[in-house]
Order: sequence, then structure tokens, then C-alpha cells
Amino acid sequence: MTADQLIDVLVASLVRDKGGTKHQWRKRIGPVQLYSLATHPHCNWAVNPVGTRTETEAIERLIDDLRISHPIIATER
Repeated sequence: MTADQLIDVLVASLVRDKGGTKHQWRKRIGPVQLYSLATHPHCNWAVNPVGTRTETEAIERLIDDLRISHPIIATER
């Protein structure tokens, strides 16, 4: 999985479960930050969502779930 694919999965889940638009959720999620596997061998990505408390909680719950199944994501090619 790549960072773009990760965001697509988050956005699709949020639109389906919480409503709103893809654009709205993409802005709330923000960019995926990738880290070197040399310094972050167990999980090489992070997201710092913004928005209301309810929005950030929904995003953070999904992030926790995705981090379990996709702890390492590929860099864009």
C-alpha cells in the first residue's frame, strides 16, 4: 500500500460511515508522513488529522485499525 492508497481507504471509509464529501475528509486527514524504516521499523507512517473533536476521533480510530493491518507502506513511485 502507498500513502495515496492509504488516504483513499481512509476517505472512502469516512464518507461511507460518517457522511460528508471526499474533499472535506481529505482536508481533515492531511498528508501522510513517511519515516525511514531504519528509524521506524515497526510503523513507517503517521497522519495528524485536524478538524472538530468528533472528526479527529473518527479519523484516529480508522488510523489505529489501518496501522494494525498496514504498519509499513511503500513510498510513491
